[in-house]
Amino acid sequence: MRRVVCMFFILLMSFVSVSAQQNQDSLMIKRISDEIFMNGKAYENLRFLCKKVGPRLSGSAGAALAVEQTARMLREAGADTVYLQPCMVPRWERGAKEIGRASLNNGQTMPLNIVALGNAVGTPVGGISAQVIEVKSFKELEALGADKVKGKIIFYNYRMDPRFISTFAAYGDAGVYRSSGPSRAAALGAVAVIVRTLSPVLDDNPHTGATKYEEGKPKIPAVAISTNGAVELSKAIADGKIGSVYLKTNCKMLEDVLSYNVIGEIRGAEVPAEVITVGGHLDSWDLAEGAHDDGTGCMQSIEIIRAMKALAIRPKRTIRAVMFMNEENGLRGGTKYGEVAKTENKKFIMAMESDAGGFTPRGFGFSADARQKAKIMSWKPLFHPYGALEFNEGGGGADIGPLRPLGTALIGLNPDSQRYMDLHHARTDVFEAVSERELNLGTVVMAAMVYLVSQYGL
Repeated sequence: MRRVVCMFFILLMSFVSVSAQQNQDSLMIKRISDEIFMNGKAYENLRFLCKKVGPRLSGSAGAALAVEQTARMLREAGADTVYLQPCMVPRWERGAKEIGRASLNNGQTMPLNIVALGNAVGTPVGGISAQVIEVKSFKELEALGADKVKGKIIFYNYRMDPRFISTFAAYGDAGVYRSSGPSRAAALGAVAVIVRTLSPVLDDNPHTGATKYEEGKPKIPAVAISTNGAVELSKAIADGKIGSVYLKTNCKMLEDVLSYNVIGEIRGAEVPAEVITVGGHLDSWDLAEGAHDDGTGCMQSIEIIRAMKALAIRPKRTIRAVMFMNEENGLRGGTKYGEVAKTENKKFIMAMESDAGGFTPRGFGFSADARQKAKIMSWKPLFHPYGALEFNEGGGGADIGPLRPLGTALIGLNPDSQRYMDLHHARTDVFEAVSERELNLGTVVMAAMVYLVSQYGL
């Protein structure tokens, strides 16, 4: 009986101890939250990045200026150390505005609202004119065969599936036509492709994004057409109104150039060799300001440094805010960071990425081992006051992915996804599309997770 009482007492004391610790953590997270909401700089930093720097395609003057300015922001945030990590990045240029039009059988023309896909080759100087064939799947393309495809322009009219609740799932489903569609069509002799924009809404904003040519297959011009434009083109084809389509693009790939990841860190007070990475990608596409993709993730990461310094928090472990370069069309920055990490003689215990927009945070997705998952899940109640209720297995981010082989737990911030693809890679991804309130709330939950890992490890 005495033994049972002792065990009960031990369990009770353990519960009381855990509850007391969680209460202390809750109070600290509230302090961080208050600091960010009352004195945060993320929104104004984002305004500067979008309006004073602007588009930041890797290898461009805008990207170089962004490196300089985010290094300044990290210094002003109070980072103990700020440095640049060199990496070679691809340099693709869009050139003059694209021209697209369909010649109708009645002698009139129908303009096509297009943009070149990232990393695509341009058309010949005089453009390309050919008959167009619409397909809605790779299966339809293959069924046509080389005899029917050769010399034609293939129009991939695949609608993002609205049945997916997560728009990222719909994006992944439809994205194969943008990424591998040109090479699949080229293998059958097509001379160019038109891809329906990856957006769930009907509007006149074509979205760009990277295509990837397959080794050993011809490289052909590739463009995206707005969703409204795709509907109109499809109807004209079905009605037998189109004689041919003319495309002229002026894009080209140049030699790789030197660029940088931008890194600012707070040195750990007790276990400095254990590193927590938090970041977003600094580069953006060239059509807009890259506000949600991914200016928000970068500014949130800088703000975590600023808030901790403002509150005089001395994290036990080293915290690094990283602005990764070249996520959009090469992933060179994330790859370089992973390569260097392997040589640093440090333990990279956790990496968090914010690259899903600055919308209301819903929670996290994480990739980790069983022990790490259990610890992360134990903190879930601390996030309830901030509405971050979803803790899902599977997640992380493209730039932090190279750290996983090191045993690093990967965590991705999961904001509400419903509006993100409306703006993604389009001219509408501008500062005005970001809510200061939502941006700050996302920063709060990120900072809370970083704080907990810095205090207790993984």
